Amino acid sequence: MESPIRIVVGLGNPGEKYTATRHNVGFHWLDQLADTLHASFRVEAKFHGLCARATQDDSECWLLKPQTYMNASGLAVAAICRFYKIAPEQILIVHDELDLEPGIVKLKSGGGAGGHNGLKSIIAQLSSQSFWRLRIGVGHPGNKHAVVDYVLHPPRKEEASRIEQAIDRSMQVWPLIARGDLAAAMHQLHTRGDK
Repeated sequence: MESPIRIVVGLGNPGEKYTATRHNVGFHWLDQLADTLHASFRVEAKFHGLCARATQDDSECWLLKPQTYMNASGLAVAAICRFYKIAPEQILIVHDELDLEPGIVKLKSGGGAGGHNGLKSIIAQLSSQSFWRLRIGVGHPGNKHAVVDYVLHPPRKEEASRIEQAIDRSMQVWPLIARGDLAAAMHQLHTRGDK
């Protein structure tokens, strides 16, 4: 068993104009988890974000949606982790992933930022890469110069449907993640049509 996850961070940009964009699938995922766990977000200025306390069986964890904009996500993550003494290995970051097609979702520990500015900020603020990531595929526009515009627009209808299915599938492994059985969560998630 791994260390139990003590905080889940969904990445995205605040503001209505970003709500349905590809870059905000982390927020979308966390909203769905909060609904499932009957947790309510509230503004926490000292953590630069919206926070909720959630329980699953006997475990308790924090849910965080940074309100710093994507490129400064690390400020919020570092602030709450310092306050509650949360180690990088106890953090799950949920984010959009250009290198995975819509409908694909992967769980992994560690690694670089892969060009994702939210992850870059978190790595810089924590001085660590050893947090967990739930990577939700949004696909790639095919041209690196088109990436910024691509992630700041909503997915096409058929892509949105596949992304929603991937989110639903990853929700099913949340109880395993919550209790620290991340190897089992990975096995279950990665053998459900994610090949």
